[in-house]
Amino acid sequence: MIPIFYLLVLEQILQGFYSLWQGLEWLKMARKHAALRPSSYTPRVALICPVKGMEEDLESNLLSLTQFDYPQYEIFFAIATADDPAYRVLEKVVAASKRPAHIVRAGRTLDCSDKVHNLTAAVGEIGEEFEVLVFTDSDGRPPRAWLTRLVAPLTDVNIGAVTTFRWLLPKRPSFWSALAAAWNASAATYLGEHKRNFCWGGGTAIKRERFDALRIKDAWRGAASDDYVLTRILQNNGLPIAFAPECLVPSASTFDAKPFFEFTNRQLVITRVYAPKLWFTALIGHLFYCATMLTGVAAWFTSSMMGLPSMQFIVLALIPPIFASVQGVLRLGAVLELLPDLREQLLNEGWVWVLLAPLVPFVYLYNSLTALFTRKITWRGIRYELQSPFRTRIITR
Repeated sequence: MIPIFYLLVLEQILQGFYSLWQGLEWLKMARKHAALRPSSYTPRVALICPVKGMEEDLESNLLSLTQFDYPQYEIFFAIATADDPAYRVLEKVVAASKRPAHIVRAGRTLDCSDKVHNLTAAVGEIGEEFEVLVFTDSDGRPPRAWLTRLVAPLTDVNIGAVTTFRWLLPKRPSFWSALAAAWNASAATYLGEHKRNFCWGGGTAIKRERFDALRIKDAWRGAASDDYVLTRILQNNGLPIAFAPECLVPSASTFDAKPFFEFTNRQLVITRVYAPKLWFTALIGHLFYCATMLTGVAAWFTSSMMGLPSMQFIVLALIPPIFASVQGVLRLGAVLELLPDLREQLLNEGWVWVLLAPLVPFVYLYNSLTALFTRKITWRGIRYELQSPFRTRIITR
């Protein structure tokens, strides 16, 4: 056990220094993007937001989508039926909007996720006059300059799409809400200035011409994940996905234990089905982290019981979580640059991303192992089985 432990510690030290280098690069990238000037590229945009069910701050979140500092855009809210309790909120938001806003009723889906079905219906209602499609979610509250910044990189004709990610903020004092925020932060900082980016459905912009040419709408048929399907098609066609960290979407984190594991497990199950290499990388990386700490504790306990020197095992086992916490500090520093309007809140809750970072790999390992044994997820009250990337079975509503 002890030789294995030392090998694991060595691997974690090397991995830790590499992670710190990545964290510093991410901080550098964040500062660069935060200083970018507003773009003059403002094509006509169709902003598409799928909605299902009531959620905390829904009306305020949807109203924020009508208040962007962008000259020409229209909003398309997509919902299954008027029986959804969120439909009344949509009517209120559309009536209050100073921007043209529409409600698209998609009907019930039979062979894909509700979100994919709603998005497909909304795209079908959008006229050819719109040059860019932007997809967003109902659980975030982007700042006023968000749309301008997200669309701006599309001036580069070589870019396939532009994406960003959520930044969860604990809404109330809750361990699970805080842990969800820390868990999400590591996923956010996976994206960067490289070729491994994936599209995130809560904030992705793509030119309408490219969307149609790649037949994304057809590819969504039978799918559960809109963003991973889009990612796969772009990658298969050699089209890069640009990451816009300046467009991070603040989103309230309000979780108890059951919703927390439902949310995190769902992300990894979807990842295993649609991006198995990414899932496997996450599994191995977090397995080594957890094995190092657990093996260290076991070596300490065994040596203590035998009356041998043992404190060195605890000291070495603390190296990986120390690296994780330092990485959390770098993430916090970067987000302070990207979300200056939330500086006070971020500083007040900074312990979330620093002190809980060492626990995140254990959660990811659990999520990854769960995804190894099931393809079933619960999403907005509906139970699905992801039979393949192109086939989704609805189990219960």
